[in-house]
Amino acid sequence: MNSIDTSFTQAPQGDDIDFARRFGGIGRLYGERALERFRTAHVCVIGVGGVGSWIVEALARSAIGELTLIDLDNVAESNINRQIQALTDTIGQPKIEALRDRIAQINPYCKVNLVEDFIEVDNIVQMIGGKGFDYVVDAIDSVKAKAALIAYCRDNAIPLLTSGGAGGQLDPTKIEVRDLARTEQEPLLKKVRKVLRAQYGFSRGEKQKYHIDAVFSMEPLRYPELDAACEIESSITGLNCAGFGSSMVVTASFGMIAAAHILRKLAEAANAAALPAAQPELADA
Repeated sequence: MNSIDTSFTQAPQGDDIDFARRFGGIGRLYGERALERFRTAHVCVIGVGGVGSWIVEALARSAIGELTLIDLDNVAESNINRQIQALTDTIGQPKIEALRDRIAQINPYCKVNLVEDFIEVDNIVQMIGGKGFDYVVDAIDSVKAKAALIAYCRDNAIPLLTSGGAGGQLDPTKIEVRDLARTEQEPLLKKVRKVLRAQYGFSRGEKQKYHIDAVFSMEPLRYPELDAACEIESSITGLNCAGFGSSMVVTASFGMIAAAHILRKLAEAANAAALPAAQPELADA
């Protein structure tokens, strides 16, 4: 069932919130035009787990003005090793609600929209269409849903960053951002490319870019011992058989690199828009 709750986060009662003091460092780093762009930007993060939760944290701390969070899962004890909203006190809460409460303490100016649902092939138009997103972040692990989301965003000129898997890796220095057509050592995105080519008309081979940015790791995956490959956890999905161990030093690094990429793109667009238009040269008399 799809449940949508749209509300402004509120500053703690009695607190004197000073935007310039709280986020002035962002403006000094990126420039005032970029800060104003961040303040008016609307970013949608789909999947707020090991990677997505850290993206949300970074964007909230960077003065992003509106965030839409899409996820149906609840915080489980097994999330504590890698998800920022996972604490003893939040176990059992919807992940998006726990993040909303964090954002209220970080950036009270941020409007937070909660969509308590999983994105699927047949609900992408409802979830994404006509929402005015300046950026969409794909941090889910369903191959079919990822492929459908990527194709929809490409066809509708919606900027998108997709994430590869962050489990089974130890070295955050191996993380990169490349065009989706040119990722390596990444089985999830490889499967996504296969579906994109078979069902959505994406080109084969690396020569033709997809113009979809992907964050991924070049590190070969580390597989766990067989008896540790499947565990029961008290979450909405019930059974987690992903088969990989994970650490926040990698999942958080995925999130930080993804957020940095989004902020850079927004800042570049803001600064480019402020440049004076080139004047045509006058012909010699």
